[in-house]
Amino acid sequence: MLAPSISISHTDTCCCFKLSVFLLRNESIRCWSNIPFITVPLSRAHGKSFAHRSELKHAKRIVVKLGSAVVTRGDECGLALGRLASIVEQVSMLQNQGREMMIVTSGAVAFGKQRLRHEILLSQSVRQALHSGQSQLKDMAIPVLEARACAAAGQSGLMALYEAMFTQYSICAAQILVTNLDFHDEQKRRNLNGTLHELLRMNIVPIINTNDAVVPPPEPNSDLQGVNVISVKDNDSLAARLAVEMKTDLLIVLSDVEGLFDSPPGSDDAKLIDIFYPGDQQSVTFGTKSRVGMGGMEAKVKAALWALQGGTSVVIANGTHPKISGHVITDIVEGKKVGTFFSEVKPAGPTVEQQAEMARAGGRTLAALQPEQRAEIIYRLADLLTDQREEILLANKKDLEEAENKGRLALPLLKRLSLSTSKLNSLAIGLRQIAASSQDSVGRVIRRTRIAKDLDLEQVTVPIGVLLVIFESRPDCLPQVSALAIASGNGLLLKGGKEAAHSNQILHHLTQEALSIHGVRDAVQLVNTREEVEDLCRLDKLIDLIIPRGSSQLVRNIQKAAKGIPVMGHSEGICHVYVDTDASVEKVTRIIRDSKCEYPAACNALETLLIHRDLLRTPLFDQIIDMLRVEQVKIHAGPKFASYLTFSPSEVKSLRIEYGDLECCIEVVDSVQEAVEHIHKYGSSHTDVIITENEKTAEFFLQHVDSACVFWNASTRFSDGYRFGLGAEVGISTSRIHARGPVGIEGLLTTKWLLRGDNHVVSDFSEHGSMKYLHESLPLPQRNAN
Repeated sequence: MLAPSISISHTDTCCCFKLSVFLLRNESIRCWSNIPFITVPLSRAHGKSFAHRSELKHAKRIVVKLGSAVVTRGDECGLALGRLASIVEQVSMLQNQGREMMIVTSGAVAFGKQRLRHEILLSQSVRQALHSGQSQLKDMAIPVLEARACAAAGQSGLMALYEAMFTQYSICAAQILVTNLDFHDEQKRRNLNGTLHELLRMNIVPIINTNDAVVPPPEPNSDLQGVNVISVKDNDSLAARLAVEMKTDLLIVLSDVEGLFDSPPGSDDAKLIDIFYPGDQQSVTFGTKSRVGMGGMEAKVKAALWALQGGTSVVIANGTHPKISGHVITDIVEGKKVGTFFSEVKPAGPTVEQQAEMARAGGRTLAALQPEQRAEIIYRLADLLTDQREEILLANKKDLEEAENKGRLALPLLKRLSLSTSKLNSLAIGLRQIAASSQDSVGRVIRRTRIAKDLDLEQVTVPIGVLLVIFESRPDCLPQVSALAIASGNGLLLKGGKEAAHSNQILHHLTQEALSIHGVRDAVQLVNTREEVEDLCRLDKLIDLIIPRGSSQLVRNIQKAAKGIPVMGHSEGICHVYVDTDASVEKVTRIIRDSKCEYPAACNALETLLIHRDLLRTPLFDQIIDMLRVEQVKIHAGPKFASYLTFSPSEVKSLRIEYGDLECCIEVVDSVQEAVEHIHKYGSSHTDVIITENEKTAEFFLQHVDSACVFWNASTRFSDGYRFGLGAEVGISTSRIHARGPVGIEGLLTTKWLLRGDNHVVSDFSEHGSMKYLHESLPLPQRNAN
């Protein structure tokens, strides 16, 4: 006997969902069929759906359901060949990775309609021509085409198209047509399962469709009473039924909407639901059905929940959007945040979208506080860093022990991860600097103009909005960035690395404790969910600015992944030190040693040393080389430097390398002008230094080097927010818009315009109007001396 399935009717939804939960909690009927299947090796034991998107990459057996709106053209007559080809390409890619792919497709009716319309038009044109004897045809009415006839005419052509497309990827496809009765007859059901498993075993992609040529019209209450089956009324229910019967890991349902919304898509307040849990359906308002096809979103959700409770994970996503349809299937399997993911595991905390909204609301309240109140929060956080240092260091010790045991962090990253009493004391000092400098940040008037009589305009500083700061290894970044966000009135989302989880947790707790003294606890949020960085970068409606803190690779990845959100940062820190002919012997080795060796992993460390040609084979040059050897710095020779030497160090592969370690490149230049040109060609506009006693040469270098930070006779390591007196920094920016260099409070502010009038209208300023523009500059209000 077959185990009873679950009935989901279009009418008695509430009762049916209660029935499904009751049945599935009974472990004795968790097995959906006692029919012996051909064993297919899976990457996991089936019976429980994936809890998180990140696990979808482990899916072995996948069903892709293509809705009518996905495979048909906008005129509902004919197929969308470009989309179909893209879907076949993605399915083939996954099949060739060793996964077992199945397709449940619509499109036979639309394809048949196109063919029959063509045949009818051709037939009518011939008859009309014979009857009238005229070659010119009049308008001809097309009769209503019956769906079953269209399906019969289109099914063979649809399958031929699939076969031709899959052949391009050396993959064979097979057609299977089913009806509802095929699932009720035990022998037919046994045959269907055996056929599908045999096809999968032979690496063939089964393409399944309802046999619309013979299927009866859908009836709302056609479920067989007492048997508790899910009736195959449309391809949504068919896909769910097959997914569970075949013990599939993942069901991807492609439609013409991005996923499931909390209200009909297109309505003003509609929000895409990222993760949907059983029981949440009561909070969803369903709209109308798709423009084509049998089912609507409600049918998809019912089928998805049924499949989920059968142990199959489900994602509903858009298969028609031209910008995403070309990789929607592979993105879903890679675990990216696409569409609506159905999960039985509800997280204890808020989603990242909810956290962003909380940060937005908290940031607005924070910005409305008095400057003294924001400063008080930061002072309190500084005190907590020293008062609770034992707890902080204990949490940090756990992170260090875990990192060392797993052996996944290089020594420079372990150094970044480590906290100490001295580090915490320095952090507290920096935070107090931020608090002191924040008294006159938000709401500062930077321009006043009298537009006309009694019409005054002000430009004032305001927060940017919600910041997303992504940082690696460095837990000390959390209080620094939090203090800057608080001082500038911004909401803040923090995404730290897993290696600093314990440290970040305690530091975030202390930050929220400080924020609580003025009731703005939610303004700073730590993302603890299993969100991928790439997914966070797509939240363009919730995040206003992304600031990456970490390796150049991290910054580049975020800049690439960001979708419509500005990214503040530098992709590389290729910093130069140029030693001029007039350089002081005492200063040269001291500055170079500090720039390269004090903290070689930092983005402001020396990477390329430029030396004037006249200094070669001089005592100064020998001192530089000896010092680098003592410090165990590996030297790479630039092309010109190598040409001067008989036996030279290994020639550098590229002059655009950020070593991030005790390595550097030495290159020779003929003049300060050539040094500037070299920096512009190979540098990253981060920090560049000249060492010379010639003031004229130094000023030429300072004025002509187009980098964020340009120094004279000082280490590159001074390029830092704390050392600049900013208290801390959210990062160093090498962009040319907004902030540049170490970014403190000022870099986290933008402006808005305030106009105060008295019944002013533009028409009064026309040629014959009664008013004239004055545009007079007005004095700025006195700034806070504190």
